[in-house]
Amino acid sequence: MTTANLSQAEIATGPLDLIDVDHVRFFVGNAKQAAFFYAHTFGFIIEQMADLTTGSRDRARYLLTQGNIRLLLETPLSKNDPASEELLRYGDGVKDIAFTVEDAEAAWKQAIANGAEPAYEPLTISDECGAVTTAGIKTYGRAVHSFVSRTGDYDIANVKKGGAFEPGFKKTGKLSVNEYNQQHPCGLMFLDHCVGNVDEGKMNHWVSWYENILGFAMFKHFDDEDISTEHSALMSKVMASGNNLIKFPINEPATGKKKSQIQEYLEWHDMTPGVQHLAFRTNDCVESVAELRRRGVDFLRIPDEYYESVWKRVDRTLTEHGHEAVREDHERIKDLGILIDADDQGYLLQLFTKPLQDRPTLFFEIIGRRGSQSFGKGNFKALFESLELEQDRRGNL
Repeated sequence: MTTANLSQAEIATGPLDLIDVDHVRFFVGNAKQAAFFYAHTFGFIIEQMADLTTGSRDRARYLLTQGNIRLLLETPLSKNDPASEELLRYGDGVKDIAFTVEDAEAAWKQAIANGAEPAYEPLTISDECGAVTTAGIKTYGRAVHSFVSRTGDYDIANVKKGGAFEPGFKKTGKLSVNEYNQQHPCGLMFLDHCVGNVDEGKMNHWVSWYENILGFAMFKHFDDEDISTEHSALMSKVMASGNNLIKFPINEPATGKKKSQIQEYLEWHDMTPGVQHLAFRTNDCVESVAELRRRGVDFLRIPDEYYESVWKRVDRTLTEHGHEAVREDHERIKDLGILIDADDQGYLLQLFTKPLQDRPTLFFEIIGRRGSQSFGKGNFKALFESLELEQDRRGNL
């Protein structure tokens, strides 16, 4: 069966119906050290691990959790491992955005029938406690989507409660960083969206891919007039899963006087598309950003001039659509450098980190929504001017 025989609803509610974002898998040069970096700076719990001591001879893996976020940090232990070549080419970064489904093999077969290219065939690992089946398809550049189905003790509900991630993992034991993070939470709840950067002229190709392969639909569209400054521009389309579980903005560079952040990403990513940033939702953006700043997270600097006009714009929009005023303290928002935007559904607060490693190829966004389901269109100019200042410091503008 091909997508010509399927409606969008049938794609979304058949084997490809997404239950959850199972995990986000990173390839990193040193999983043990990366785990402690993300724990110390972003408050993740280093919950489980699989390495030489647990019988894992090929890769070391650390599972980090916070709210309903699961990051799997993975390091190859052999130079012959394909992951070693990827690390050489791209540096640390996101390899896989994995989805929990009812039947991973059935989901994979449906995606292949819809036109997807396989990344790896279905694989089941099991023990007396249950089983985990995974199967992967290729998406843009280096990235893949895995489908994951779980039985027994490895059911996703048990994993959320701290149960074993899959056979071969063990609890990390008592770690002081975990105790500290439990006492001083950062409040990150779940993955709000995941942004991919693709080649110029390829955005619409990948929009169609998400529509036809996974049954996603376009949620928002931003062109180069929406996202531009005096120097650079980009275009973006936001794809959403059928149940709005996850959204995938897809960016491509647009013509500008100087180099866009998307082009900078591609040039430092071996001219290969990939994941640019992960956005984590919080119920209290102000408190989350305050705690993250206290821990040393390096955020983009927002110029003071931004706050001279933002409140008038936001208040006018909220009033026009009958929404409550911004409840958070205005001065504290300014002191923490948080961006704010409003639309017909409400408002949002957001802030972006600087790159998380030496190559400017991955960063995080912290986002809090008070009704608004958009992406801060009113902030694009201020955000991109801040990004360009950082590009200029790196010599890449």
